[in-house]
Amino acid sequence: MFRRMKEDMDVVFEQDPAARSYIEVFLTYSGLHAIWSHRIAHFFFKRRLFFIARAISQLSRFFTGIEIHPGATIGRRLFIDHGMGVVVGETSEIGDNVTLFQGVTLGGTGKEKGKRHPTVKDNAMVTTGARVLGNITIGYSSKVGAGSIVLKDVPDYSTVVGVPGRIVVRNGEKVKKNLDHQKLPDPVADRCEHLQEEIDALKEEIAKLKEVKQNGNHDL
Repeated sequence: MFRRMKEDMDVVFEQDPAARSYIEVFLTYSGLHAIWSHRIAHFFFKRRLFFIARAISQLSRFFTGIEIHPGATIGRRLFIDHGMGVVVGETSEIGDNVTLFQGVTLGGTGKEKGKRHPTVKDNAMVTTGARVLGNITIGYSSKVGAGSIVLKDVPDYSTVVGVPGRIVVRNGEKVKKNLDHQKLPDPVADRCEHLQEEIDALKEEIAKLKEVKQNGNHDL
């Protein structure tokens, strides 16, 4: 147990340049406290002592501002930076060496049963204010940009930004704009493009009407 706790604190020193001493990290890092509390709550949850598990998780939420459902599965060396507002749903699965920033939500999309929360694979990073919703997977070593809303699977070694989330980097290379839209649906962009086409058509028709009027031809 003490080895795991030291491992958790070592991650803080690796990720946060503001960390100065073990005693400071041990006493003041809310992300660390939330992870430790979750391990206790998860222990009771697996033994079907649900009330005790939820009570521990809610107490942790009160003191840390981080809500992790006791049913969530979390790997080793998770780092929660600052952490205020982080929410992790019941069926979420988080791999090893994952980083979550403040305001991140790993949530569901409705009242469906079973696996309804995201899976975040090893070495992934979900940054400030991002929402990852539903039974989807954030791939190995992938990154989710700040404020993004992700509703589809993200491949390994990819970077996703925007609302809805759009892959902009894959395997270290920028994704071309003409990438198959069926794989990356963006209804907002599609609607904007359609409206722009209609505006262009109307402008062209108005220009033709003006030309006819100037030529004195009123036979429309």
